[in-house]
Amino acid sequence: MDNMETLVAEKMKTAFDQYFALPLLFWEAIANAGEIIQCESEFIVKKSHSTEKYMRFIIKGSGGILLWNKNNFVCTDMVLDNDFLSDYFSLLTRQASPCEVITFEETTFFQINYNELIKITESSPWGDKFWRYATTALYVEKQGHYIQTVTQTATEVYRRIMTYEPGIIQRIPQKFIASYLGITPQSLSRIRKNDSSRL
Repeated sequence: MDNMETLVAEKMKTAFDQYFALPLLFWEAIANAGEIIQCESEFIVKKSHSTEKYMRFIIKGSGGILLWNKNNFVCTDMVLDNDFLSDYFSLLTRQASPCEVITFEETTFFQINYNELIKITESSPWGDKFWRYATTALYVEKQGHYIQTVTQTATEVYRRIMTYEPGIIQRIPQKFIASYLGITPQSLSRIRKNDSSRL
């Protein structure tokens, strides 16, 4: 295992430890079976209406999920370095979905093919815990996002992102942030201007 694979394994372990602390050897097996990909900004990693083939982990950069409806998209997720990024619905169900996985800036990420991931998890005593805690984390995250969109205004959600994940505001293009908030880029500009005047 080379230095990059070891680094990727350590980063994935650190990211997942908040859900359950799987041993480093488990993550090293995954890192050893995948590959490192570098791509440009707004590169489509997984096309809409296709089946997700990879679990990905962003080493450097950012990306997200776009849900397409006719000619318009809704941004449903935004992630930065040291986080996982895949169309999880498609990955877990093995069905095509209208979700598109895209980078928001020049990005380097690790990816492992689903079939290789299955081989590792089925042969590992930690495989069941990996899938159990991963799916639980996804459910909690999506439920939290739904509650947030129903109970909070766009301004409140924006301020929460500014407080806990300022890198998203600083690095991700405004059109994607606005879509995530459910507003137009012009409305987002007004929120940012009003917040700046409050400082």
